[in-house]
Amino acid sequence: MKWSVVFTSTKFPEPDRAAMVATIAEEAGFSTLWSPEHVVVPTEYDSSYGFSEDGKLHSGDKDYPDPLIWLAYVAAVTKRIRLGTGILILPQHNPVVLSKRTATLDKMSDGRFVLGVGVGWFKEEFDAVGVEFSNRGKRTDESIEAMRAIWGNDVASYSGAHYSFAPLKSYPKPKRGYVPVHIGGDSVVAARRAGRLGDGFFPAMWPTERVKRELPELLSVMRASAAEAGRDADAIEVTSGGANTAEEAKWYADQGVHQLTVPVHARDESGIREELMRFGDDVIRPSEGL
Repeated sequence: MKWSVVFTSTKFPEPDRAAMVATIAEEAGFSTLWSPEHVVVPTEYDSSYGFSEDGKLHSGDKDYPDPLIWLAYVAAVTKRIRLGTGILILPQHNPVVLSKRTATLDKMSDGRFVLGVGVGWFKEEFDAVGVEFSNRGKRTDESIEAMRAIWGNDVASYSGAHYSFAPLKSYPKPKRGYVPVHIGGDSVVAARRAGRLGDGFFPAMWPTERVKRELPELLSVMRASAAEAGRDADAIEVTSGGANTAEEAKWYADQGVHQLTVPVHARDESGIREELMRFGDDVIRPSEGL
């Protein structure tokens, strides 16, 4: 079992604190830093956020860094830990431009970048950036296909219903010839998309009682979708939340989860170091064999 840290950029948006948490997490043995995305937070909206009691996203007055820029910054002060978007709202981005940005970050970080993507839920945010909301799922699928064409070929072209481009060249290329794409979302549709297209599946971080009730079914859907697409479901890296100890991690390992996420609670350097290093000793290393 691997362990990773979520909400890193929003909890540590300042340069010194970003570098601090990244280097300590790497030293403690964490696998990945995950950085979320919202371009803007409209002040009036009807869309409902599923992880607060009132359905509101309470982060409009807080720093919400661009995840790719934040991850590029901490890439320069780390050497081993992976750098993931958790998640980037893919249909809000042009895939040709995004393929360049992500390939560059992957190359500059020596192949440590993971592109976690989701379709988004915040219609008013889509409205603000001038992007259609209703067809976001189909555009997500096409974006993944288009970026993979650019990453993996010296000359790439693509023709879809929403994106198309004539033969072109784009460099640099990712270190491995591709950027791993992890599909975020806790819906059946997301699970199917992960099986069909994903290098990974990243359901949202849930309360423990919900994840134990719903995760097995989502993973079953993901595996069935992979089989239908002629893909190896075991090669799809699964990331989940809901555990904080090596003993709790055993249930997730039995479900086929490869990586678990935790947030950082401490706020000052000494507290962060103590919290993460203790977690490495008490949880990460004892669960390595799961």
